[in-house]
Amino acid sequence: MAAKIKKGDHVIVLTGKDKGRKGEVTKVFPKESRVIVSGVKMVKRHVAPTQWDPDGGIRSFEAPIHVSNIAHLDPKDGKPTRVGFTTLKDGKKVRVAKKSGEVIDD
Repeated sequence: MAAKIKKGDHVIVLTGKDKGRKGEVTKVFPKESRVIVSGVKMVKRHVAPTQWDPDGGIRSFEAPIHVSNIAHLDPKDGKPTRVGFTTLKDGKKVRVAKKSGEVIDD
């Protein structure tokens, strides 16, 4: 099945403590149905000192968020929208925003 959320997409968080926050998808985990969104769901982890990080300490990371808790931003008005698929005249299959009909893929 084709992916509705891909790396580089601009999304908005629909539920949770970060509801309403916007960001860009930086990594996708299709088997777990999760994505990492920049600046969303920040968690702190205690990191032991290593050869590359001799200080160690407490670091902030972005935790994965389930794809059902995010929505695409409509390219036209920047509001949440669902994603559909359509075929262009040249036979190329592209993602489109259901709300405005705008093509999401470049």
